[in-house]
Amino acid sequence: MEKVIILRYSEIHLKGKNRCYFERVFTVNVEKSLKGIKHELRVISGRYLIENFDEDSIDEILSRLEKVFGIHSYSVAFKVPSDLDNIFEAAKTVCQPYGTFKVDTHRADKSFYLNSPQINTEIGGKLLELYNELTVEVHNPSQVINIDVRENGSTLVFGKFIKGAGGMPVGTSGKGLLLISGGIDSPVAGHMIARRGMTVDCIHFHSYPYTNMQARDKVEELAKILSGYTLGTHLNIISVTHIQEEIHKKCNGEFMVTLLRRFMMRLSERVAKKIGAQCLITGESLGQVASQTVEGMTSSNSVVECLPVLRPLCGFDKDEIIERSKKIGAYEISIQPYEDCCTVFLPKHPVIKPTLKSVLEEEAKLDVEGLLKEAMSTLETITL
Repeated sequence: MEKVIILRYSEIHLKGKNRCYFERVFTVNVEKSLKGIKHELRVISGRYLIENFDEDSIDEILSRLEKVFGIHSYSVAFKVPSDLDNIFEAAKTVCQPYGTFKVDTHRADKSFYLNSPQINTEIGGKLLELYNELTVEVHNPSQVINIDVRENGSTLVFGKFIKGAGGMPVGTSGKGLLLISGGIDSPVAGHMIARRGMTVDCIHFHSYPYTNMQARDKVEELAKILSGYTLGTHLNIISVTHIQEEIHKKCNGEFMVTLLRRFMMRLSERVAKKIGAQCLITGESLGQVASQTVEGMTSSNSVVECLPVLRPLCGFDKDEIIERSKKIGAYEISIQPYEDCCTVFLPKHPVIKPTLKSVLEEEAKLDVEGLLKEAMSTLETITL
């Protein structure tokens, strides 16, 4: 009796003639997630099985599988030869000796001498004889003993379906560049887009020495958390200190955030083109802060020349975002009290609904291209 893990993928079965491509990426991603752990990944009669691992490593394997996008569900199972005695031994191990239960059999091997209802009856009857505190409940049992008789002469017996991360395998939907701050929103936005199969790299803007190095360390930690779901990422870091100083010196202070956002979007697009990203991703949520009004977003978007800007959190309220942040393990780091660059020279009353005309008038006071070139010269990239 061998312990194995069954994987079931999510939306890939809908992909028709392209399914083989998605399955290949799915397989590669599972293998990447389990790097360093002894195992074998096999596809047997349409089932993905992780086999030949040390049982001491099972908790680590399951922990890593939780973060692999494309997995619909997974189960810890026992693989046994397809005969009734072996199937019963496995069922006996899976079954709790009390409460209500039912046996649910899927018989892919039609040559097996019993059909699915007959297997249910035989195994269920043996379990009732063995455990006095067990009763049958077909409609709402406290446990289900699942039996999967495969065509290759082996049977999989398991109890629970563990919910996976869902979505599509990372790498099947292109590449995006996430504007990541030290806050709650942007890591959640990156996670949501990665769940749709996109490879996500990150870009962060800092204002050292107005912000300290702990703020940067915090962003690196958030990017590391995100990389656990994206199977690695690159964090691009750019200084915008000189840009903020120029805006503070030459422009109406109420436009600080709006003008800085425009510079960030321009710089992000340049980096995106450099690394082959096909879109920008932000953590903006409509109406959450002064720069996240329709007018503010219009101002930011107007400087992006050719890439789409994805805002997956646009319709979410703060409580929903916080809940997702906690779920992905980013919240406790996000709330650490280290300021990001957007808090530097922050005006008392930032403009909430800037007109494009007024923004352009303020921006005309700056050497935009010169400031962008200076910022790009500070670019550094960290591989996570």
